[in-house]
Amino acid sequence: MRNETTLEGWNYEDTVDRVEEILAAIEGGDLDLAEVFSQFGVAVERLQECESFLTKQQAQVELLLETLDN
Repeated sequence: MRNETTLEGWNYEDTVDRVEEILAAIEGGDLDLAEVFSQFGVAVERLQECESFLTKQQAQVELLLETLDN
């Protein structure tokens, strides 16, 4: 998995939009089977990037909340 969550220019919303585009293309039935699997793999990678981003943000929020408690 590429770790684009650390690259400048990576955007959560754009990544989610890309996943939605991929899923629409798969559901549309216009792709051949090999392309379905290829695009599905791309979608999974993008979702992993989103999950990593959200995990990092959650940890940061928890750290900030801890500092408020102190």
